[in-house]
Amino acid sequence: MATIELLLTTYAFCYHFQPDDPLVQLTEDYKWINFFDFHWRLGIDGLSIGPILLTGFITTLATLAAWPVTRDSRLFHFLMLAMYSGQIGSFSSRDLLLFFIMWELELIPVYLLLSMWGGKKRLYSATKFILYTAGGSIFLLMGVLGVGLYGSNEPTLNLETLVNQSYPLALEIIFYIGFFIAFAVKLPIIPLHTWLPDTHGEAHYSTCMLLAGILLKMGAYGLIRINMELLPHAHSIFSPWLIIIGTIQIIYAALTSPGQRNLKKRIAYSSVSHMGFIIIGISSITDTGLNGAILQIISHGFIGAALFFLAGTSYDRIRLVYLDEMGGIAILLPKIFTLFSSFSMASLALPGMSGFIAELIVFFGIITSQKLLLIPKLLITFGMAIGMILTPIYLLSMSRQMFYGYKLFNIPNYSFFDSGPRELFVSTSIFLPVMAIGIYPDFVLSLSAEKVEAILSNFFYR
Repeated sequence: MATIELLLTTYAFCYHFQPDDPLVQLTEDYKWINFFDFHWRLGIDGLSIGPILLTGFITTLATLAAWPVTRDSRLFHFLMLAMYSGQIGSFSSRDLLLFFIMWELELIPVYLLLSMWGGKKRLYSATKFILYTAGGSIFLLMGVLGVGLYGSNEPTLNLETLVNQSYPLALEIIFYIGFFIAFAVKLPIIPLHTWLPDTHGEAHYSTCMLLAGILLKMGAYGLIRINMELLPHAHSIFSPWLIIIGTIQIIYAALTSPGQRNLKKRIAYSSVSHMGFIIIGISSITDTGLNGAILQIISHGFIGAALFFLAGTSYDRIRLVYLDEMGGIAILLPKIFTLFSSFSMASLALPGMSGFIAELIVFFGIITSQKLLLIPKLLITFGMAIGMILTPIYLLSMSRQMFYGYKLFNIPNYSFFDSGPRELFVSTSIFLPVMAIGIYPDFVLSLSAEKVEAILSNFFYR
């Protein structure tokens, strides 16, 4: 029943949303607390519609992926839906304090999902996750209150009002740093990324689908919605440094990933590397780069969720998580081998798939950026190219360790069941939009194009 409701909600968003309208649509506005101007204020625009549809789609498939969970399954699915509520609320909030509440709402379900259904080190990973994310949320709360209370006898937290608010440059920089720390933890941006591999390494794979597919994208969404849209002058100052950080992140995570023995940790570091392209696209301050970042948000949401799902289904069969203990799975599980290889190709940006077109548009965005001179552009492009070369190395070495060789043949009385209807349905459901976006990216870009132009026009002419 919950799965059907998620599908109906996603369909309703698609049916009623008008992509050529840059204004906020499907709004709700109710006074919540009379003591100060705090409203239950929701709405959807071109920036939020993509993440909202992605959230509904991935959560629906994650509930199907969670069917093997038999211990307290009702509580498990309740926590997944609570997490879904917080994520949808974050993407659709038009009030800063409501945004903070929804941002915090999804932390507790993740903590419980990890600590109750995780692996052997689940308590350590859950504690590390909550310390990092709650610590970042302190800076988010300080930024929300600072922005809302500044310059008015009556505090306002309405995003539409705050977009037209101006601040002294020094104060805007302080606000920017506070918001940035909160979003850098969630995205994550190095060196605040260390919670992610531990969390992915211990969480159930259906939880990993929600983390990789949606949770990381909340940080990117916050950078665009608040840091870029509300604080453009500070973003203009910090953007060259963020481009450098994004480039370093692409290379660093791509170099770190091959050293991970744990399969899910290796995929987690690949996610950290791909987030670097989002940082660069947001920091390019061009419509091409920002559209590429939004497309990368959607693309990696599909691909990351699929890789963790297939890693989990492989573990269900062979009960091995360390790559140096695997080998020969391709012969025993040919369907899983085919699916895993297909999504690995999508992750390494094979032409014709969504990862390729998203990273290519980010490349064009940085090349056409007016913020950088020719030599820095060449250096940044060269660094991004190195990351794209390293990506096939760690992904193909991962496939070689998993699927080739004969290690599993040495296990006495081995008997493995290949991919069933559930795995084929979930994987195919994700693979189809990956191919569709790779062939026709306007399918996604048309949703956000008008809003991107509005953000950048406000950015340059404010």
